[in-house]
Amino acid sequence: MARRNHLDVDLLRQDDSAILEYIRTGPLPEVISPDDRGSPQSVETESPTRNLTSDFTHFRDSPYTFLRNIGKHIVGTTYRSYDNYVGRDILYAGFTEEMKARVLRNELLRNRITSLAERSVKESPVWSRMSRFEQEDRRQQVVEWLEAVTSKLADEMICKFESKRFLRLAYYIVMQILGRTYNQGLHVNAEEIAKLKEVATIAAKNNQSLIFLPCHRSHIDYVCMQAICFRVGISLPTVVAGDNLNFAVVGPALNRLGAMWMRRSFGDDQLYSAVIQAYIDTLLGGGYNFECFIEGGRSRLGKLLPPKFGILKFIFDSVLSGRTEDCWIVPVSTQYDRVIETESYINELLGSEKKKETLREFFNAREILSLKMGRVDVRFHEPWNLRGFISTQLEKLATDAMRVPTFVDAVADADLRTRILRSLGYQVLSDINKASVVMPTALIGTVLLTLRGRGVGRSELIRRVEWLCLRIHERGGRVADFGKLSTVQVVDRGLEVLGTLVGSSGGDGSLLERTFYAEDRFQLSFYRNMVMHLFVSDAIVAVAMYTKIKQGGGPSMQRVPVKYLFEQCLWLSKLLAGEFVYIQQPGGIRANFWESIQLLRDQGVISISEDGCVELSIEERTRGREFFDFYCFLLWPFCDGYWFAAAALFALTPMASEFPDETGLASETLWVDVTEFLEVAQVLGKTVYAQGDLSYLEAVNKEVLRSAFSEFEAEGIIVVRRSKSGRLPAIMSLSPEWLPRRYNDDAKANSFSRASRIRPKGRLWDYVEHISIFRREGKNRRDSASVSMRVLALADDAGRKLKQRRVQTVEDAKHPEGDALVKVSRATRGRIGDAKL
Repeated sequence: MARRNHLDVDLLRQDDSAILEYIRTGPLPEVISPDDRGSPQSVETESPTRNLTSDFTHFRDSPYTFLRNIGKHIVGTTYRSYDNYVGRDILYAGFTEEMKARVLRNELLRNRITSLAERSVKESPVWSRMSRFEQEDRRQQVVEWLEAVTSKLADEMICKFESKRFLRLAYYIVMQILGRTYNQGLHVNAEEIAKLKEVATIAAKNNQSLIFLPCHRSHIDYVCMQAICFRVGISLPTVVAGDNLNFAVVGPALNRLGAMWMRRSFGDDQLYSAVIQAYIDTLLGGGYNFECFIEGGRSRLGKLLPPKFGILKFIFDSVLSGRTEDCWIVPVSTQYDRVIETESYINELLGSEKKKETLREFFNAREILSLKMGRVDVRFHEPWNLRGFISTQLEKLATDAMRVPTFVDAVADADLRTRILRSLGYQVLSDINKASVVMPTALIGTVLLTLRGRGVGRSELIRRVEWLCLRIHERGGRVADFGKLSTVQVVDRGLEVLGTLVGSSGGDGSLLERTFYAEDRFQLSFYRNMVMHLFVSDAIVAVAMYTKIKQGGGPSMQRVPVKYLFEQCLWLSKLLAGEFVYIQQPGGIRANFWESIQLLRDQGVISISEDGCVELSIEERTRGREFFDFYCFLLWPFCDGYWFAAAALFALTPMASEFPDETGLASETLWVDVTEFLEVAQVLGKTVYAQGDLSYLEAVNKEVLRSAFSEFEAEGIIVVRRSKSGRLPAIMSLSPEWLPRRYNDDAKANSFSRASRIRPKGRLWDYVEHISIFRREGKNRRDSASVSMRVLALADDAGRKLKQRRVQTVEDAKHPEGDALVKVSRATRGRIGDAKL
C-alpha cells in the first residue's frame, strides 16, 4: 500500500458524522494480507546509502590494502587532508586563545560581571560604613576576582581546535574502531549529504552556523557526527559534552576534537550561565558550527525523550535578541543495529547506580572491538533557518489579526518566548523522527514483542517483518537500505547481531522448524521503541477500543460508539503526552484520530456500522486479531507503567497519627524526598510484577516513572518543591484535594490493622481505575477488585518504609530552613488543549 495522505482540511471542518460516513463508504485500497507471501523484493526501502567505513580494512583481511590506507592518511590524500572543507576555518595554532579572548570581550558577559560585583559589594554588611573611594576599590576587587573565575571557566569549557594532524590521526583510529565494532559500517544517505553540503555552502557565505541537533542513544554519537563532517568535508562543530567524560587521557583528546565541557547542572550560577551564553554567542556570531543533543542525556528507552531546553534556550536567545543574525537547524537521527550500552541501561533503569566514566572503564571497553554489532545509520533532516521558524511561530501565536508580534515583543514577553522555545524543541524532535530509518534489529524486536504466543517460526518471522516494513512505509517511515539483500538475509543478519537477546529452539532438528522467542524482553524493548513514533496514534485508538473488547461477549457487545472512542483516545493521549512525540499536522488530535480510524479501516482491522459504531472487522476476527493485537502490544507496557506509577502515589498517604485531627487533611500533606520515593516505588513495582499484577517488567523503569510523575505534577495530582540553589533535595507530596482517606482516621500511628488501611475511593482511586481499563488482560492477570485492593495494600506498606517524611502545608513547604530560593510547583495546565494524538 502506498503512503497515505492526511485527511483533507475541508473535510475535517465538518462534523463527526460526515467524516465517519466518508470513511465508512470510501473505497478500500489494496492491502497485503498476512497470508500474502510476497517476495523479499516487495519491501520498499529508502534510497541507497554510502558506507563511510568501506575503505577501512583489517590487516588480517588484506595487509597490503591496510598499509596503503595508512600511507594515504599520513600523506593526506583526497578528503584525508581536510584542507577544502566547507565552513569557518578551524584547526590552526592560536585558535583557542583567539576564541577565549572573544568570549571574554562579550558585552553580555561583561555586564553580568559588573552586575554581580555590584550586588556582592552592596550586600556586604560593612558597605554602608565604607567611603565612596573604599566602595569603588572593593567593587574593583570583586570585578577582578570574577574576571579570574570567568577566565578559568572559559579555559575549562572552550574546545581546543588546534591541530589538523591530530584530527587526521583521530579520524583514522575512530573509523578503525567503528569498522570493527559495527562490522556492517557507518551509513549515510547520499542525497541528504548533498543537500547538507549545499546548505553549508550558503551558510558559510553568510557567516552563519549549522546547528546539528542529534538524538542521543550512545556515547558513540559523539564521534559519529565528527567523523561524518570530516569525511564529507564540512567544518567540524563544537559539541556540548557533559564534564563526566572529561577524565584522564580521553577528556583532553575529545576536547581537541571539539568537545565543549559543561557541568551536568549549574542551578542558579549566573556567572556560569553567562559564560555559556557568551561562548555560544561567539560561536554563532562567527559562523562556527555547533552541536548539542536535543534530549540532553542518552535515551535509555530507545525512543526520543522530551526535549531539554537548556542549551537550546541559549541558541534561541542569541538569535531572538539579534546578537546572532541567523543560524541553520539540522535535526539528525542516529540509529544503531545494536547499542553497546543497552545492558548497563537496563541495570540503571531498574535502580542500579550509574557507573562513573573513568580511564579504567574506557580501557575495559576495548572488548567491543571484537563484537559484531551490525551498522550505524545517520540521517539528516533538511535544514531550516531559525529566524524564519521564529517568525512563523510569531504569526501563529498572534492574538490580534491586525498585529503580529515582533522579535522585540518576544524578547519582552517571557510567556511568548517560552511557547516558541517549546515549539522549537518539539519541532526538532518531530523532524528527527521523520528523518529516522528503522533498523533490522528494530523490526525483529518489534515482531517478537508483539506476539501473543511463546515464539515464532523462521518463515513466519520473515513474513511478519515484511508486513511490518509495509506498515512503516504506509505511515511515512523509512526502512534502512538493504541494498541487494533479501528479507531472509536481513532477518538472519539481524538475529546474528541481537545474539543472546533472542532465544531459539529446534535448530538441532528436534522441532519441525526453528523457532525464535524473546529471551531478554527488556533489552528488546529498546529496539521496539524505535518504531513507536510511527504507530502511537493507531495504537492509542486500538487500546481505547480494547476497553470495550476486553469486557467480552459477542461482536454486538464489543461495538464502540465513536464519541466514547474519541473521549478515551483524548484521555489516554493526554496521559501519555510527555512520553511520545505525536504526529504534527493541522487539526491536531482530532485530525490524527480520524486519520487513524481511516487507516485501521483501510487495513481491514475495523469496520464502521451505519449507526456510527466502530468494531473489529470480520476479517480481523478471522485472522485471530493479529493486526489489532500488534497495535495494542506496542502501547500496553506504557499503560502498565503509568498505572503502576499512579498506584504508587498511595504510598504518600499520611498515617492517621501524622495529623492532629481530621481537619488537617484539607491543608497538610505528607512530604517525602523525591529520590527516596522513586526507589521505594521501584521496589513496590518489582513486588507487584513478581506477584503477577504487573505484566511488563519494563513498566518499572525509572524513565517511565519520571515521565509519569512529571505528568501527574502538570495535572496538579502531586506537588514538587525544588531548590533553585541545589542545597536542598527536591521533595514531593500529594495535592490536598487528591489525598486519600483512611478507614479510621484516629487510629494509632503504628497500627497495621485493617481499620487504618487506605479507603479505596476518592479522586486518586478513580484516576488509577481509569488507567487500568486500558491495561492488557490475559491468562496471567485479570482486572478485579481483589487485585486493586492487593496493590493498594502493598502501596500503603511501601509508604511506611519512607524514612524522610514531614507533614506540613504547601505554603510552609515554600519556606524551608537554609534555602530561601525555593519554587513549589502547581498544576501548570490541563493537557487537553496541548495533547496531540
